[in-house]
Amino acid sequence: MYFKRKIDGFLADWKNNHSRKPLIVKGARQIGKTESILHFANENYENVVYINFALDKKYTTIVNDGYDVETVVKNITLINPSTRFIPDKTLIVFDEIQEYPDIATSLKAFNLDKRYDVICSGSMLGINYRKIHSNSVGSKTDYEMFSMDFEEFLWAKGYEDKAINSILEHMISLTPFSETELSVYKSLFLDYCVLGGMPDVIKGYIKTGTFSQSLEIQGQIRLDYEEDVRKYAEGLDQAKIISVYRSIPAQLAKENKKFQFSIIDKKARSREYTGCIEWLIDAGVVTECKCLNYPELPLKGNVDNSKYKLYYPDTGLLISTLDEEAQEDLRVNKNLGVYKGALYENFVAEAFVKQGLGLFYYKKDNSTLEEDFFVRSKNELIPVEVKSNNDSSKSLNALIKNDRYADIKHGIKLGDFNIGYTNNIYTFPYFCAFMLKAYLHKWD
Repeated sequence: MYFKRKIDGFLADWKNNHSRKPLIVKGARQIGKTESILHFANENYENVVYINFALDKKYTTIVNDGYDVETVVKNITLINPSTRFIPDKTLIVFDEIQEYPDIATSLKAFNLDKRYDVICSGSMLGINYRKIHSNSVGSKTDYEMFSMDFEEFLWAKGYEDKAINSILEHMISLTPFSETELSVYKSLFLDYCVLGGMPDVIKGYIKTGTFSQSLEIQGQIRLDYEEDVRKYAEGLDQAKIISVYRSIPAQLAKENKKFQFSIIDKKARSREYTGCIEWLIDAGVVTECKCLNYPELPLKGNVDNSKYKLYYPDTGLLISTLDEEAQEDLRVNKNLGVYKGALYENFVAEAFVKQGLGLFYYKKDNSTLEEDFFVRSKNELIPVEVKSNNDSSKSLNALIKNDRYADIKHGIKLGDFNIGYTNNIYTFPYFCAFMLKAYLHKWD
């Protein structure tokens, strides 16, 4: 069972580009990188050479004699004489390159040679990507992959692009969803929140129509992430990295979701953990939301590096950390209970990251003025509020109405309600979050 993924279109465009360079697909473990690459390879190439440096350690010598194409090809065929290399018809897949980052140096030669296409892949866990980038700068294309987003989930459920695009059409025209549309999409969205986007979890759900085994798979993925910390996090306190990762659900359950080291240890100091957080971000297993110094454009460079929020890049993994009673309530009754604020906010952060939108928030010192996220159109800064209830949006209204915030003219509110517009605030159901970047393109 192969699920259609966003990377499929990117790979097709890459192959159709006559000046294509070797490609490096980055992303966290178990999000479907290898499966998608091999599906594309087998559909589009007469000959595929697949080398997994984690499983086939014997290949971790193929550049010892030089980085030129002839030497690399010769050494591969020495190790496995049955391997064929057909010029202009062969794709070479180097998988798990975090185990053998030296292979990246050969990409310059492959880029100049042009006889063979090359795709490299590896989990960001353990990838010393700075080294890989420096060894291949100018000779590669990068693609960052994530677990399945809500649109990919809808594809897996059998929904066609026409039905999915109608969500965007509703948003642009400000046409409320019908009761049937709202009910169906809300139900699908809640299923997706509980499941997350890990392909193995989605496959079990599609196959059985239930959440059976999803928690077990999610728990194992989290354990595998922690095991990779022990395997790859050299020169850092591995226990501190794991303690940061495990603390995120408790951090998000707070009313003030700013990351606080005291949640981990009352005596903890930020300088002791900074490298640990950076490692987790580089590994792709947490995402960072930066605090703005002031709610104005531009966003980049306008941040307070001492304040940030951390999220799981897959809400299903976050939900799998909750206690057993909450798990049962979520999976059976779809009741998010006391966790709903944290879970919905994490989902929106996840949706933004998967669209390539940056994560920014604002909290004014010694004030109740706080906004969950910010995005931008061509000329506007747009605060985005995630509502877990129907309370008034005091901060959102204050940002829009106060002349001091000159870049802010409108706001967006995501919650458990239909499409609407009042007092310069656009309201959308939670499930619309995955379409926000496309919607913003229509804004100006």
